[in-house]
Amino acid sequence: MTNILVTGGAGFIASSLAYKLVSNTDNFVVIVDNLSTGNLKNLPSEKDNWRFFRCDVNNYREISEIMMMFKFDFVFHYAAVVGVKRTQKNPVSVLKDLHGVENILLLSKNTNVKRVFYSSSSEVYGEPVELPQNEQTTPLNSRLPYAIVKNAGEAFLRSYNKEFGLNYTIFRFFNTYGPKQSHHFVISKFINKALNDEPITIYGDGNQTRTFCYIDDNIDACLNAFYSNQEINKVINIGSDKEFTILELANKIVKSTNSKSEIIHLPPLPEGDMTRRLPDITRMKKLLIREPVSLDDGLLKTIPYFAKENKFI
Repeated sequence: MTNILVTGGAGFIASSLAYKLVSNTDNFVVIVDNLSTGNLKNLPSEKDNWRFFRCDVNNYREISEIMMMFKFDFVFHYAAVVGVKRTQKNPVSVLKDLHGVENILLLSKNTNVKRVFYSSSSEVYGEPVELPQNEQTTPLNSRLPYAIVKNAGEAFLRSYNKEFGLNYTIFRFFNTYGPKQSHHFVISKFINKALNDEPITIYGDGNQTRTFCYIDDNIDACLNAFYSNQEINKVINIGSDKEFTILELANKIVKSTNSKSEIIHLPPLPEGDMTRRLPDITRMKKLLIREPVSLDDGLLKTIPYFAKENKFI
């Protein structure tokens, strides 16, 4: 039996990861979350090879009791304050996440964890200085607290590896979407507005571009790195290489939902809304071993979930 810790495991991406890990009966999975943004309904409902603890990884006493009790083989550290608006409104809370990184790494070193998988972010690239953004060659241009914390977290992992031999894999996530995502992110927000025929608001002219990664692509690539023992002590972009403007995305969702929603333009955000993001996902594609899910197909899988949640089906 392989003992695995998933932090932030009641959140969107981490709960999807935990569900897949739990589906393998050779794994015993402990899920922790402080439930500040996570939701208990995201936890696996079947199987008995998992446990949940309400726990703040930024609190050393709370997380140390769990890590000392179970002696994990692997840790997926996904707990973090997330969301552009939330992280900008609560920069001190974001900075506190560095305590969680340090707690996890110190305890992983002391309990002989074999590898720590860390959820970093496309935000570490900041405003792009080159495209596509490559894990090894693109300079990092972090400015906002969230991006700086993720960048510092990556530095912690490299340092613990160099000094103590603790292995790691860093996943830099680009916009991931799908069923169960909270309503504070662009695709889920637009879908919910469209289903209710409410105005869809866009910051600026809407020509800022993003790429959108369906949740199954994210999880399958990350788990293939885990199970195949690849990408040890490496950084890997997890995303899509197909660019869309935010305005294109809004129009696509309005059309896909047969919505009467009007698209309204708001003043640009003062900071944090990068003009473009486009990852180099060459290495991710090798891990995925299949074609990524297209945005159109991903929306077809995602819209019914929110329609049911809104009681339209």
